[in-house]
Amino acid sequence: MKRKVLAVLLCAAMTVSMLGGCGSKEAEAPAEAPAETEAPAEAPEAEAPEEEPAEAPAAEALPGGGSNIIYIITPSHSNPFFKTEADTATAKAQELGYEVKAVSHDDDATKQSELFDNAIADKAAAIICDNAGADATVEAVQKARDAGIPTFLIDREINADGVAISQIVANNYQGAKAIAEEWVEAMGEEGKYAELLGKESDTNAGVRSSAFHEVIDQYDTLEMVAQQTANWEQTEGYEKTETILQSNPEITGIICGNDTMAVGAAEACKAAGRTDIKIIGVDGSDEAAALIKAEEMTGTALQQCALMAEMAVEQADKYLKEGSTGLEEKQLVDCVAITLENVDNLKTFVYTE
Repeated sequence: MKRKVLAVLLCAAMTVSMLGGCGSKEAEAPAEAPAETEAPAEAPEAEAPEEEPAEAPAAEALPGGGSNIIYIITPSHSNPFFKTEADTATAKAQELGYEVKAVSHDDDATKQSELFDNAIADKAAAIICDNAGADATVEAVQKARDAGIPTFLIDREINADGVAISQIVANNYQGAKAIAEEWVEAMGEEGKYAELLGKESDTNAGVRSSAFHEVIDQYDTLEMVAQQTANWEQTEGYEKTETILQSNPEITGIICGNDTMAVGAAEACKAAGRTDIKIIGVDGSDEAAALIKAEEMTGTALQQCALMAEMAVEQADKYLKEGSTGLEEKQLVDCVAITLENVDNLKTFVYTE
């Protein structure tokens, strides 16, 4: 009898032990079950926290290379627009206590890549860059990013997001439309005209041309009879205009993708005795302002390059100190249409009311 009782008690103990073990598994099951059995239904919620690290590189602060050097990389300083960018950025960076290396890539993507390599080798704190190509620049900026060096782009954007920290660009679309409207009025809404395009690899060239035509093409009485690329250059602007005037003496207007080409066009028109031709550009240079005052150009759209350069350096400084600019990556700065009426308010790419 005692043996039976002991056997019963032993069996009961084993049963309780087994139930206790199952109980522990059941207690853990709710935590594991959703991942295994309900994953399809709950996938968006379950994976949401895991997607945050994927965005982290854009939000994670890059420490800089370790030195106190800011590299300022722009196109040729022979162009007053880019010289103003470089000079303004240099002055602001030095004011904030940085050493500066201001260099030019001359719109050569290969040279630009080498300059980025130099910045990385110098352990630059940050890079300010007006780039040499929307596609070609992505790799260079990524290379700097991989080295912990943040890049702040001005004037021209690149065809990638999340690689540069800031892309501060003029609102080329708005500015080109604004000055095109002034030009259409000056043309009396009729006549034949030519267009000088900027460098084809530059996103701004296409944006400005499209904006010009969005306004101009509304008028059947305005006819474009020639369109040539002058690569942002004054000499090419002069030569191309000279050729266009010989082939199309009937034109009464020329629209230009930038002021440098517009100045060349104005010089060619003056040399040909054609002071009747209405010419516009984009930039807001002192040279263009002088021609507007002399009524040898109709107008220009001021890109506030000095302001953008200052903004880039200030954002670089804040980013290096705080780990964030507190702003969106893409930032548009509106242009100002400059004509004879307000040209006196413009000096060295700075407009004051």
